[in-house]
Amino acid sequence: MAALLVILPVLAVVLLNLAGRKIANALALPVAGILCAAEAACAALAPAEFWSQAPSFLASLDLTGLLATAFSVDSLSRVMYLSIALVGLSSAFVARYNRSNEEREFRFANLLLLILASMNGIVLVRDLFALYVFLEITAVATLVLIVVERGRTAFEGAFKYMVLGAVATSLILLGLGLLFIVVGSTSFDAVATALASTKVNPLTLVALALFLSGLAIKGGMVPFHGYLPDAYSSAPSQVSVLLAGVVTKASGVYTLIRLVSAVFGNSARIQPVLLVIAAASIVIGALTALTQKDMKRMLAYSSISQVGYIVLGLAAGNKVGLAGAVLHLFNHSIFKTCLFVNTAAVEKEAGTCDMDQLGGISAKMPVTGTTSVIAFLSTAGVPPLSGFWSKLLIIVGVWQAGHPVFAAIGVLASVITLGYFLSMQRRVFFGKLAESCAGLKEANAWCLVPALLLAAITLALGVSMPWLFNTFLLPLERIL
Repeated sequence: MAALLVILPVLAVVLLNLAGRKIANALALPVAGILCAAEAACAALAPAEFWSQAPSFLASLDLTGLLATAFSVDSLSRVMYLSIALVGLSSAFVARYNRSNEEREFRFANLLLLILASMNGIVLVRDLFALYVFLEITAVATLVLIVVERGRTAFEGAFKYMVLGAVATSLILLGLGLLFIVVGSTSFDAVATALASTKVNPLTLVALALFLSGLAIKGGMVPFHGYLPDAYSSAPSQVSVLLAGVVTKASGVYTLIRLVSAVFGNSARIQPVLLVIAAASIVIGALTALTQKDMKRMLAYSSISQVGYIVLGLAAGNKVGLAGAVLHLFNHSIFKTCLFVNTAAVEKEAGTCDMDQLGGISAKMPVTGTTSVIAFLSTAGVPPLSGFWSKLLIIVGVWQAGHPVFAAIGVLASVITLGYFLSMQRRVFFGKLAESCAGLKEANAWCLVPALLLAAITLALGVSMPWLFNTFLLPLERIL
């Protein structure tokens, strides 16, 4: 059934483009939203048996041969499917909120559906070459989304995204080729078996380094983070929501978690590299966010810092750290999407994201201001919100792994995170209402509904952490 998450969005694109223009324009965005909502419901509610049952017509297609792998769905997959669906749904709502004309909505919906299919494919497959194919589909569709709406104003961000993406592609493809030469296969199981042997071919280690470097670029980790703030800030609001919420997470961070934990092995060769990258991302991202005056750029650097926490949990190499990394991967998708949805509301209603030109707008936009406070407190790890629990698990996991210095870095950086978000709240939402904002009004339901939904999830996860841990996170030990 998981294969339907790849097939249905692609089928929707085909049918929408075969339909008449008027019908296609009217249906494109609702279809994308419905598919996202259905995926979220399946990921959150469907029992394990649902994922293993294939309809007869799908079984006859022999999809395992098509994707060059026998795929499966585990707890990590379901967490990622839920993230993809919720962020995609939020992006569709913001696209409707920013509605300009139906033709643009149609183009956006087509690309959103392609990205939805490709990210689901990234989560689904268990073969490195199939993974590479879906990574590239995601990258190309995202590049088009960044530049297509805003033309020249988005050219610089799109150009940086394209150049760094090409470098990442080259590194991953070269590493893939070397692994195939040495191992003779690109399946996860075959590569894992080769790397687990007592005598590892030096070419395999080179391939491993190339692959990890490519994923670090796609995930926007330090020192490969330069393109991220420009891409986020230059893209239309609905694209920024998609990028920050899930695209870089699926392409870089989730893939890194999956491969390091289940294929490459979180060995003594990899752990020091991951620890250094994680610490650098956490500190540099947080410190740079302090200096920003544009809301989107501040949130972009915050994303770099929060990705560092996810990698830090992975680098711990134990069950507690991995559970924290997966939970923070989901949490970050939720609270960062909420913050970008709120930024979309501010940008449209105030006409700017420059914090120096804003102030006191909670008086005019109370719902946007309230949901923003919930999201940033979760980002900073303030209890009892969901971000507190995931950061706590990460810090405990790193401490148990014998890295107290890195655990201390994680704690201190959370204080910096609280500092720059308090600064943003004071400059944008609190204080005296700026004269230029006197005529503001609250965003409409197309923007408020996803913001309220995401804020509610952040609150609910915080208070239901014991159930979540027992249901989804403990089973992750299977992939260690």
